[in-house]
Amino acid sequence: MAKQARRPGRVTGKPTPVRRNKAAPAERFPPPKPPRKTAKPGEKVVFDAPSTESDVPRTFRLGVVPGATPGKWIDAWKQRMPHVPLELVPIAVAGQRAAIDELDAALVRLPLSDTSLHIIPLYDEVPVVVAAADSHLMAVDELTAADLDGEVVIALTDDVLGPLDLPGTVPAAFAPLATGEAIATAASGVGIVIVPMSLARMHQRKDADHRRLLDGPQSTVALVWPRARTTPDVDTFVGIVRGRTANSSR
Repeated sequence: MAKQARRPGRVTGKPTPVRRNKAAPAERFPPPKPPRKTAKPGEKVVFDAPSTESDVPRTFRLGVVPGATPGKWIDAWKQRMPHVPLELVPIAVAGQRAAIDELDAALVRLPLSDTSLHIIPLYDEVPVVVAAADSHLMAVDELTAADLDGEVVIALTDDVLGPLDLPGTVPAAFAPLATGEAIATAASGVGIVIVPMSLARMHQRKDADHRRLLDGPQSTVALVWPRARTTPDVDTFVGIVRGRTANSSR
């Protein structure tokens, strides 16, 4: 008996339901972004960030004692900080501590001890003997304390070397003089003056000359500023003095 062909069965399964996006309407259709604001012609753009200190007009005030030579540092400052003028303020050694409080920084002479100050020693100045140009002391290139035996030493009102240990010398019979006046007196042959070399050069005269004193006291020049006022400008000047370039790290 021949087999009968099977009839296709009835499809009894239900159709697969279509998945719908169940996200909230706000998620399916996010609100459009607000248009980007642009400045109108002639309108100044104001950013959210506050203006930096470099935008504020100011002057960097640097105190300088007699004989200090900040010339190369000033030139570097002008190149690196052309928008901040540097004002040189002459200060006396005797009043240098009080003057620092009115300055951004100062070049002073040590000793100076104060915990409220940053103090960076920079260089030592050798002492010289200043005498008349025709003095026998000027016949050599360098002097020692022994060479000054019997010489009259003129005291200074603005002395920066402190007490001199020069056995055999004689103190001048007249009152102490300011450095410039003392050198003029020494040029007349009355006595000698002992000062850092920079001061001898500052008060240079045709009738006076100087020689290095090998075993004399030195004078140290230092950069100082108040610890409480370490500003970005001070950091910049310190970097210049220490030889850092504009791109070098601290």
